[in-house]
Amino acid sequence: MNKFENHLTTANNESRAYVDLNKLDTLWLNTGTLCNITCENCYIESSPKNDALVYMTYQEVKTYLDEIRDEEMATTEIGITGGEPFMNPDIMPIIEECLSRGFKLVVLTNAMRPMMRHKDALIKINEQYKDQLLLRVSIDHFKRKMHDEERGFGTWEIALNGLKWLSDNGFNINIAGRTRWGEEIEELRLGYAGLFETQNIKINAADPVELVLFPEMDEAASVPEITTECWDILNVKPDEIMCSNSRMVVKRKGAEKPAVIACTLLPYSEEFEFDSTLKESSKRVYLNHQYCSKFCVLGGGSCSATAD
Repeated sequence: MNKFENHLTTANNESRAYVDLNKLDTLWLNTGTLCNITCENCYIESSPKNDALVYMTYQEVKTYLDEIRDEEMATTEIGITGGEPFMNPDIMPIIEECLSRGFKLVVLTNAMRPMMRHKDALIKINEQYKDQLLLRVSIDHFKRKMHDEERGFGTWEIALNGLKWLSDNGFNINIAGRTRWGEEIEELRLGYAGLFETQNIKINAADPVELVLFPEMDEAASVPEITTECWDILNVKPDEIMCSNSRMVVKRKGAEKPAVIACTLLPYSEEFEFDSTLKESSKRVYLNHQYCSKFCVLGGGSCSATAD
C-alpha cells in the first residue's frame, strides 16, 4: 500500500491520525480561483484563466452567515481567500455583510490593481469597522528578485505600492511570506524588518502573526504520514491543527450550490469535502494527505488571522 492511500491506516498499517472539530471558530470563504496573476507555486492553481472554483455570490455567503446565526455556532472569524478576492464582483457587499454581523474578518490579497480599484469603498469600510478588519498581503520575499520569481516580473513594485497604501491609510495589515528559498526563519524576519523600516510600513516582522512565514507545499516531496502515536512524539495536539476549528466553503464550476470542505489547502480533494451545510461538516477528519503532514503537523502552518 502506498502512502496516503487509506484514510484509516498508513502504508505501514498503523492507525492514521485524525482531528475532530471542536468548534467552528473560523469560516473561510473561497470567492473563486480567478486571479490577476499566475504564481509559480500556487497551491490552488489560481490564474487569470482558472475558474475551477467560481465566484461565490453575496446571497450564497449570506446563507452561511445565516446558518452560523441560526445554529448558534461559536464562529468569531471569517476569512476570505481566492484566487484574488477583489476580482469577485460581489466582494465589497460580502465584506460589509461579514463585518456588519460583528465577525472579525481577514481578507487575503496580493494588494495589486483589483484591490486598488476599491480604494474609496475600503477607506469607508475601514473607518467604520477598523477593529474588525484585517488585510493579509502576500509578499513572498523581502527582495524584489525572489518575489518576482514567484509572482511574475514587475509584480513587486505594484504589490509594494498597494501595501504602502494600506499602511499609510491606517488599515490593519499583516504579511504572508514564504520559506521556499531555504533561508533561516530569523534571517527572513530580519530581511522583512529592513524592508518595512525602509518603506515605513507599520508591521512588526518579529511577530509571527503580523509576518506569517508559510512552509512550502511540494506535492513531489516525500513526507512522513502522521499516526495516532505522532501526537505525543511530536508534542503536537490535534486541537492545534486547523481542521479542529475551521472549515472552508467553495463553489465548484458547474455545481448548483457551494460545498463545505475540511481545509483551505485541499479544495480539489473529494475526500475532504462534506455536504453543503456547516452543520454537516462537523465530521472527523483523517490526515490522509501530504499537506496535512508537511504544512499543518510538521510545518506548524495556520491560516488564522489571530494567535492561538
